[in-house]
Amino acid sequence: MKRNVIIIGAAGRDFHNFNTFFRKNADYNVVAFTAAQIPDIDGRKYPTELAGELYPAGIPIYAEEDLPRLIKELNAQDCVFAYSDVPYNRVMNVSSIVNAAGANFMLLGPGETMVKSTKPVIAVGATRTGCGKSQTSRRIIEILMKKGLKVVAARHPMPYGDLVAQKVQRFATVEDLKLHKCTIEEMEEYEPHVVRGNVIYAGVDYEAILRAAENDPSGCDIILWDGGNNDFPFFKPDLFVGVADPLRPGAEVSYYPGEVVARMSDVIVINKIDSATLENTNIVRNNLRKINPNAIIVDGASPLTVDKPELIKGKRVLVVEDGPTLTHGEMKIGAGTVAALKFGAGELVDPRKYAVGRLAETFQIYPNIGTLLPAMGYGEQQIKDLEATIANTPCDTVVIATPIDLNRLVKIDKPTVKVGYDLQEIGSPNLTEILEGFIAKHNLKK
Repeated sequence: MKRNVIIIGAAGRDFHNFNTFFRKNADYNVVAFTAAQIPDIDGRKYPTELAGELYPAGIPIYAEEDLPRLIKELNAQDCVFAYSDVPYNRVMNVSSIVNAAGANFMLLGPGETMVKSTKPVIAVGATRTGCGKSQTSRRIIEILMKKGLKVVAARHPMPYGDLVAQKVQRFATVEDLKLHKCTIEEMEEYEPHVVRGNVIYAGVDYEAILRAAENDPSGCDIILWDGGNNDFPFFKPDLFVGVADPLRPGAEVSYYPGEVVARMSDVIVINKIDSATLENTNIVRNNLRKINPNAIIVDGASPLTVDKPELIKGKRVLVVEDGPTLTHGEMKIGAGTVAALKFGAGELVDPRKYAVGRLAETFQIYPNIGTLLPAMGYGEQQIKDLEATIANTPCDTVVIATPIDLNRLVKIDKPTVKVGYDLQEIGSPNLTEILEGFIAKHNLKK
């Protein structure tokens, strides 16, 4: 008898777990996905074209809140938890819901879900959303490109649109972002790569994505996995670089699957030590040493760049930050707030009473967001609401700390300041030294 399975996800790891473990597995019958964390991703269907021949009708996607009812109505024996950046008490809360409804609670690990590459793979992950994975990935690519190596990146999935069309996506230019109808969240991850001259892949089917990346027409010496949230890699890494955040000490041992990342990593960058206290930095360092004593620890900072600091000093400013870092990432401030305070803003304007539509809903769902505006843009309506909220907010300057040029997507009727941030290693060991060893080990010298 086949076992009926529900996969509990958020349009990312859930689809990958299905593709790698369940799609061709005749012992199981996946009867549903559930969706959380991301707005408007339930009510869809995982399509036949991706689900394979065992699922000619595709697989429906429901809201996670329906899970107890679904377990009973669909006679599910097993429920697989498959999304990231979740506190341990929430994971076990879901487990309790599943068990109380009569089903088993499962977690699939790297051994069953990682895809092996024919090229050397460097993976970047983190202990929480917003630790600095993307800037670490950019730093690694920068070092490798200076060595004359061709690096092709693959990004953790964000398939919020047409899943069939998003099976394999290749981004080489900013125009490709428009071609693939990317959301703000997707552009924030892809654009920093393409403007630096390297190709990045993403999508739904990561076996197909990996094979396309290995054979990219621009050439490929190394695959770089640019992780999402605090998930562990979809590709089997030859070098795994984790990133931890001393602004959220203790999270590295209390969030799933961030602790998995911390325990698996060959190298761990403790980022943001320029803005964290020594006490909190040492809490993170000691926790990492306890659970992964063999990891190489690299100290890192995130120095800010501000293009027009004169528009901040003494002004009423609205700070716009990266959305997921503030929502399920639970950060109270980001680079924009730090820059506003550093350059003497007269007032940080609270946008909450001026928020409209989906942005107002975001503040209700995440009431602990501070005096700043998350750049939510999972769909066209959210982008319109973001534009309207900025227009409604009485301020002199908008401080933009998103990884993309927000002015290109949203009409802003006020002066804007762009905040940037990159990874800067402090002392030794550093990433250059580590990557030189990796290049020599894999005979990649040009």
